[in-house]
Amino acid sequence: MALQVLLICLISIIVFVSIIWKKQNKTLLLPPSPMALPIIGHLHLLSSNPHQDFHKLSIRYGPIIHILLGSVPCVVASTAEAAKEFLKTHELSFSNRPAQTVAVEALTYGFQDFLFAPFGPYWNFMKKLCMSELLGGHMLDQFLPVRQQETKRFIKRVLQKGVAGEAVDFGGEFITHSNNIVSRMILSQTSTENENQVQGMRKLVADAAEFIGKFNISDFVWFLKLFDLQEFNKRLKQTRDRFDAVLERIIQQRQVERRNNKETGRTRPFKDMLDVLLDIFEDQNSEMKLNKENIKAFIMDILVAGTDTSAITVEWAMAELINNPRVLENARKEMDIVIGKNRIVEESDIENLPYLQGIVRETLRIHPAGPLLFRESSRSDVVCGYDIPAKTRLFINVWAIGRDPNYWDNPLEFRPERFIENGQTQLDVRGQHYHLLPFGSGRRGCPGTSLALQVVHVNLAVMIQCFQWKIDGGNGKVDMEEKSGITLPRAHSIICVPIPRLDPFPAL
Repeated sequence: MALQVLLICLISIIVFVSIIWKKQNKTLLLPPSPMALPIIGHLHLLSSNPHQDFHKLSIRYGPIIHILLGSVPCVVASTAEAAKEFLKTHELSFSNRPAQTVAVEALTYGFQDFLFAPFGPYWNFMKKLCMSELLGGHMLDQFLPVRQQETKRFIKRVLQKGVAGEAVDFGGEFITHSNNIVSRMILSQTSTENENQVQGMRKLVADAAEFIGKFNISDFVWFLKLFDLQEFNKRLKQTRDRFDAVLERIIQQRQVERRNNKETGRTRPFKDMLDVLLDIFEDQNSEMKLNKENIKAFIMDILVAGTDTSAITVEWAMAELINNPRVLENARKEMDIVIGKNRIVEESDIENLPYLQGIVRETLRIHPAGPLLFRESSRSDVVCGYDIPAKTRLFINVWAIGRDPNYWDNPLEFRPERFIENGQTQLDVRGQHYHLLPFGSGRRGCPGTSLALQVVHVNLAVMIQCFQWKIDGGNGKVDMEEKSGITLPRAHSIICVPIPRLDPFPAL
């Protein structure tokens, strides 16, 4: 009986809230919207690949649509013109990220990180710190030897398996390589140094990324927050606690090392990101005081955001080259002419490889690592004639914009030549062209763009120059199915035998 009474009360509350919401929104001119269902809104229209579903809805309802994800109001922008309105003309109204999810709140220590922190003094401080020190030119130059060492290790691993005729899971190899680079830049650790700790960290990073990208019904249907229907919270807490324990141990070890170095007058060869963050943590006169939760949350940001996105892009590029042998052959010809066969390509060579740059841009256009940009309105605004209330989530469908036939001829064709004119690569990917936004735009644009582009170009160049790829079955083709998530990984990793292409192979 008590359960029946509770159910009746709950339904009554839902109906009452729905009536109030409809009355309030009758006075607003909202963007076009499909028919919504009670309680769940438009959740029934979305699959595990919402960027594809949003694209289909935009074709029917227009470049800006209004949807309800449960009780959460959202707008979706699916054209370059609409994206520019939100990200440039009305940027101040949409400078927040929608952080109100259980996973993000837990893994960022209550939004004390950088990526999901509210727009304000702390976020401005961290943005400035990222651009000037943590991910600035000096830090990237300082860690060039690290990237070179990790690239050589990557080549050696692949070469050994290629000589032995063994197939390689390149999805896993690219992830390992990216993780080693990012781990060394943040913590000066790799999988060859303290294997157990780093392998454990890699697993935690993968788990954290999965939680952030995983659909949790309680985030969208308000009255379900009282329940843990998917046992999401329990598993999330376990991952968060393990992550916290590992980070706490790493920070404590580094603090002991710093104290010992101070007492003995020794110094580290160079500062990694953790050292920079601890310098601010210990500086009583710092412009913004950081606590340990800020440091842990920032490390989580960089590990999660920096590990898989670069790897995903390289693997998608590799897939496109396998399925487009003409493009692969052109890339190899450019490599042989510019680099030759007596040495391995390096970062400094990239500017002289416009066709390679075109391949990367074309990959980012068709397969952006982040198919949706996320924002949230901090205040009410009128965009393109539509009323957008405060606390409305904004999705910029980068995936759809990159395939818009109004901007791209034969948009589904992989054609790097579209980015090359008079032997020079055209169209920057840093957010200045709103029909190509793989790294976002404006204040909330990706601060790690320069690092990502360096890693992606070199890794792909190495694969093109050093190896041929033997694919078993499927007429030498690979599938192009996408896997669900906040990023855009391949559903099936590329597994093939890497055949050494250079003979003799340059010394490593």
